[in-house]
Amino acid sequence: MAEVRLSDVLGPGFRELAGDVLRHGHTHYDLAGGRGSLKSSTVSLLVPLILMQHPDAHALVLRKVANTLRESVYAQYLWAVEKLGMTDLWTAKASAMELVYEPTGQRIMFRGADDPAKFKSIKAPFGYIAVTHFEEKDQFAGRQEIDAILQSTMRGGPVFWNFESYNPPLSRDNWANVDSQIVRPDRLCHRSTYLDVPREWLGEAFLAESEHKRLTDERGYRHVYLGESAGTGADVFERVEVRTITDDEISHFDRIFQGVDWGWFPDKFAFLRTAYDRVHERIFLLDELYVNRTPNAKTGAWIRDKGYMDFPITCDSAEPKSIDDFRSMGLPARGAVKGAGSVDYGFKWLQGRTIVVDPARTPGAHREIVSYEYERDRAGNIISGYPDKNDHAISALRYAFEGLFNRRGTSA
Repeated sequence: MAEVRLSDVLGPGFRELAGDVLRHGHTHYDLAGGRGSLKSSTVSLLVPLILMQHPDAHALVLRKVANTLRESVYAQYLWAVEKLGMTDLWTAKASAMELVYEPTGQRIMFRGADDPAKFKSIKAPFGYIAVTHFEEKDQFAGRQEIDAILQSTMRGGPVFWNFESYNPPLSRDNWANVDSQIVRPDRLCHRSTYLDVPREWLGEAFLAESEHKRLTDERGYRHVYLGESAGTGADVFERVEVRTITDDEISHFDRIFQGVDWGWFPDKFAFLRTAYDRVHERIFLLDELYVNRTPNAKTGAWIRDKGYMDFPITCDSAEPKSIDDFRSMGLPARGAVKGAGSVDYGFKWLQGRTIVVDPARTPGAHREIVSYEYERDRAGNIISGYPDKNDHAISALRYAFEGLFNRRGTSA
């Protein structure tokens, strides 16, 4: 099988990186990117070439759990040597989880890092381990665990290459994301997305899925496909799009939903006027009243003067007298049905849609939604259940859409 040029199989966004790697511009390479960005395939193309240029070098490819190796990085490296036209030069030893370069006997070894202590005794048949590749870096326990392995492998040779590839976790506070922000002169950090990849390499099915995600879940799209850290990891609402909502957009909405959560002090009274795009599963927050110490007569007058009597207003049924006050003013107020499981069903329904928030139009709802997080225990683990605090606009939002989900939590 004829060998091919690296440039023929390397994504355009990685050519400068490849040049840096092959001339050993850095020791450490941090490669973060979204789905389909070619970061892992790029490393698998470069590692065999490094070994072929350095006859005494071997490589160690790691994932956190050993039983994930065969169908992931091992298969990826088999693909790479085939793409490079080098299958006649590399022998796959599946039982040993190794690839052997036949002209010299150099090895690419695949191991799980379930027990970091075992790397203290790992040895190459000759020469030294010059290359390490940590695939799915974020799955490791932290920088300390990776460094402990490198202390065992980076010895006995003149030059080393260490690759760490991963999809950035959702939480900005995740150790892998924090680590990538630390500047060190011997490390090159590279970011990539599928947008830099030739369309024909990805295929129409991949592109259709990515476009559907972009249209229906903007925040999820940014995380999965663009590799952005779009949240803290404890966000209750992960599908939030913060942007300007124009008057022209609003003029085209015909499905309006309104909700009220009663409050006085310190709890807020919250009224929300929203719209729903069912085709794209998007909720738009159009206007709000978010106040303390304001009697029903004034809040009702505000709603009436705004002309928001055109659609029903679903209110917290815990205050029937307040609902009666609104009705006496001619407002189309009604009590929420609630019932067993209604809070969980309401949250899950909202979590399944993109919430478009304009901070200029609904500043109170914006603050609540983007900061509403699951609580954690003392060990930092997320506690299940929805926090009962700082959620007055969120409650109004649930009441507004109560009619669109039923007791089984499915769309009505």
